[in-house]
Amino acid sequence: MKAMVLHEVRTPLLLEERPLPSPNLGEIRLAVEACAVCRTDLHVVDGDLPNPKLPVIPGHEIVGRIDALGKGVTGFHIGERVGVPWLGHTCGHCPYCASGRENLCDEPLFTGYTRDGGFASHAVADAAYAFPLPDTGIPVALAPLLCAGLIGWRSLVATGSARTVGIYGFGAAAHIITQVCTWQGRRVFAFTRPGDDAAQDFARSLGAAWTGGSDESPPERLDAAIIFAPVGDLVPSALQAVDKGGRVVCGGIHMSDIPQFPYRLLWEERQILSVANLTRQDARDFLAIAPKARIRTETVTYRLEAANEALDDLRAGRLRGAAVLIP
Repeated sequence: MKAMVLHEVRTPLLLEERPLPSPNLGEIRLAVEACAVCRTDLHVVDGDLPNPKLPVIPGHEIVGRIDALGKGVTGFHIGERVGVPWLGHTCGHCPYCASGRENLCDEPLFTGYTRDGGFASHAVADAAYAFPLPDTGIPVALAPLLCAGLIGWRSLVATGSARTVGIYGFGAAAHIITQVCTWQGRRVFAFTRPGDDAAQDFARSLGAAWTGGSDESPPERLDAAIIFAPVGDLVPSALQAVDKGGRVVCGGIHMSDIPQFPYRLLWEERQILSVANLTRQDARDFLAIAPKARIRTETVTYRLEAANEALDDLRAGRLRGAAVLIP
């Protein structure tokens, strides 16, 4: 099989030929059809996340067809299309798993970080953490749903009943969740990099009620805000934009330091929340909603061998929507 492999953080991925892996007990092997490139992949490659399994094949928004079943696997069949997300395995017995919070598991495995992922022609996954996908769907269009969609969904759920939602950072997750908000009857105020007219036009085309730079104030108070950009400076800005009792949800796995800010921004029962990973129930809920909301993913495709180029484009903010690798 072919794979793009990270051997050392802050170095380019290397294209390698590897023996085709065999699935172990409870695992499936996929022939990868598409794998989206997530900002978390960038954090792994750039060394922002500690202790990756090295060498590691990044990629955790995997769409593929099962071509081998390990012992003990039930409920799947050869040729079936499935998706594999970031959460690759949990222990099942720690207090968090026992209380339905497996996203906080004490002994997790994460796809493309602590177990090999989907920047490859084939991938092995724990069958219990893979999800059936529509056989008629387009793999490239489905791939961003497996993280940008799932983390975006968990972040949106964390806003509760907010009717006016500010979104800071209009990338892959934001462009999906804006469509969900519009379908649900919520209003989206999209904050982009200052002066990024293209991103603001894109947000309006997906239903955003207002767009502006992250240095601007919205025309009215927000019920909640979601920060997808990994920029800690945006937290005080979002707190200033939300109304009394409003929530600021930090949707990224990594963010630069949050600067000191006056207590008055937090007062009146405003809240700052973080979203960590996802649960399998998040995936079931969101994948059921996605076709009802008629989500259209905007994608830019790259050959597997061009994974470093895709990462560079994401790092530089040159993408509209999501980058997707095709083996």
